[in-house]
Amino acid sequence: MSDAPLRFEHAPRFNHVAMSVPAEALDEAGRAAIVHFYSEVFGWEELPTMTADRERLVLAAWRYDQFVFLVADERPMQAPRLDHWGLSVASVEELLVLRDRVRAFAAALPPEEASEVDLIDHTYEDHEADGKVVLRLHSFYVRYRLPLMVEVQAWEWQ
Repeated sequence: MSDAPLRFEHAPRFNHVAMSVPAEALDEAGRAAIVHFYSEVFGWEELPTMTADRERLVLAAWRYDQFVFLVADERPMQAPRLDHWGLSVASVEELLVLRDRVRAFAAALPPEEASEVDLIDHTYEDHEADGKVVLRLHSFYVRYRLPLMVEVQAWEWQ
């Protein structure tokens, strides 16, 4: 292992998350439901050139090199409720806008489908240094038809 510091012109960043799901989740109706939720709530867009019926769905998360990759598998991913991946927004106000979009989406569904929207509502944690709050970390979690939740965070520096 080298002792030399690792240097990049630009810091590397995450560009995608991949999850396996049952093939029926990626049939025409399943894809439509997934695309509808994540586009209505987050503004993500299906990359139709990547779509393969009952095999694959790729959602661009605001840019083409940042995406959610869903693939069918006979043994799909299963995760405990709080397993998640995270998104950061610029402000508490933006976080609440997204949270409210989740609520509105769920409210518009028939009651038997609304339970598919799993929302852990807005909360925050205070982080202290020298007895003073230096960061209030706001978040909410949501899952819809996927094995992992999405945690949305806003960092409020004090």
